[in-house]
Amino acid sequence: MRYLMREKIWAFGDDFTIKDEHGRDVYHVDGKVFTLRQTLVINDAEGGEVAVIRKKLLSFGPAFEISRGSSVSVISKHLFTMFRAKFTVDVPGPGDLEASGSFMQREFTFSRAGRTIATVSRRWFKFSDTYGIDIDDGEDDVLILASAVAIDLCMHPDRD
Repeated sequence: MRYLMREKIWAFGDDFTIKDEHGRDVYHVDGKVFTLRQTLVINDAEGGEVAVIRKKLLSFGPAFEISRGSSVSVISKHLFTMFRAKFTVDVPGPGDLEASGSFMQREFTFSRAGRTIATVSRRWFKFSDTYGIDIDDGEDDVLILASAVAIDLCMHPDRD
């Protein structure tokens, strides 16, 4: 499935709109402004909460928790990598994800066990923070979209 994730320019907090390949709004990311730790809520098109992203306060390097019901995944940045950033998405049970690529140019991939399952690209979108996200069928779209938001926040902390 293909998505277009665009940050809202004139909004309080980090707000994103996520559209599907047909241009329909499918998710809205609402960055909460007055919270102790950075918090974003992902709602579906009907307004139902599908995930919450929270910055971890006590961690070595940038890390975020992605909560969906009773399931909590943790995305954290590897601290010692040369020339490229790398992230791990620790999911409950097996099947952790790795994100790697050129984060300065905002081009990266998600992989599981060495197989690419999603690509994130800003190549064709030069205005604001807009990403094209292509996710393989059968993958956890919400987890990957939430992880892409968290990576954007890690790589651009100056917007806080």
